Amino acid sequence: MRILMVAARCYPFMGGIETHIQEVGPRLAERGYSVDVLTTDPSGEWPVEEDVHGMHVRRVRAWPKNRDFYVAPGIFDAINRGSWDLVHFQGYGTFVVPIGLLATLRRDLPFVLTFHSGGHSSRLRNAVRSTQHALLRPLVSRAARLIGVSEFEADFFSTRMGVPRENFVVIPNGAAMPKPSSNVTLEPNLIVSSGRLERYKGHHRAIAAMPDLIRRVPDARLHIAGAGPYEQELRSLVGSLGLEKRVTIAAIPGSERQKLADLVASAGLFVLFSEYEAHPVAVMEALSLRRPVLVSNTSGLGELANKGLCRAISLDAGPKEIAAAMADELEAHRQVPDWALPDWDDCTQALSEVYDDVFNSRLMCRHAPSRMPRRFPEAGTQCR
Repeated sequence: MRILMVAARCYPFMGGIETHIQEVGPRLAERGYSVDVLTTDPSGEWPVEEDVHGMHVRRVRAWPKNRDFYVAPGIFDAINRGSWDLVHFQGYGTFVVPIGLLATLRRDLPFVLTFHSGGHSSRLRNAVRSTQHALLRPLVSRAARLIGVSEFEADFFSTRMGVPRENFVVIPNGAAMPKPSSNVTLEPNLIVSSGRLERYKGHHRAIAAMPDLIRRVPDARLHIAGAGPYEQELRSLVGSLGLEKRVTIAAIPGSERQKLADLVASAGLFVLFSEYEAHPVAVMEALSLRRPVLVSNTSGLGELANKGLCRAISLDAGPKEIAAAMADELEAHRQVPDWALPDWDDCTQALSEVYDDVFNSRLMCRHAPSRMPRRFPEAGTQCR
């Protein structure tokens, strides 16, 4: 089966969608699927086409260069000229998706869409979300399947876009990380906060809590692993609080997974005080390394806490409350169970079942007698 994955960004960029494609794409190729990835390159610095771990990646130019809401007209042309059995849209939050959806519908290609929703630091962008959802609804509602990475995400978009919940399937991201290196030792008072440096990710909340935390845990240190547009503000906050010797801000390239695994495995606590996460890959990775996790009680983070996988505190918690919660976790020295977490093999298996079901249903419709109703057996999927 020929699969086209369409995403605004992919490896070597870092992020949840990028990690998802890099993990499931090669696994699908190993199962015999032909996997193409259509993505963008705002910089014009990456190869237009290359083969990556069994996937064929094609990049088209996008504008503007330094924004995440860019437009990529080449997406339409690329889909218009190619030949696939099914298109899988990875993410929904950029103009790449409606352009690709229009081309896919024009070609009468079956498609599925995984939302991979996330927060945003811009108040304007958050304010227009409802309008964006309304505009996308006529296109998204024609998907053969809609995929949420958590029950929260599936429920949220079913309600927000007015699409029946039975049209959704939930396929969580995997939780796999390399095994820590043999020389890695636990630093019981080290806290790690990992993720893109955006305000909504909440790294500043961990920094602001450090003075109160140090009064209770004198050896406490914080390592923020990530890169992004909010870096200078975070460094300014560190400087204003006199925390230069206690807080480290350093990105780890996506290609250095072992280095990231060793850092997280050495931490006494992993935190993520984000305002919105559908199903955070960073938290799942920390849990796979059996690290205690403290999060904000919101969105998919709250869902993980309700399952007993981590502890959550109020999204409105101030520095003193956050510091107290971090101190409690560090002093508890919790032994995290070896949870039966979903892994990338599970994710790939679930995706392949969706692909096969959609493909076989379409074949049934094409070969059905003309007097039979031309509709897929499952809700939300129509024969065309």
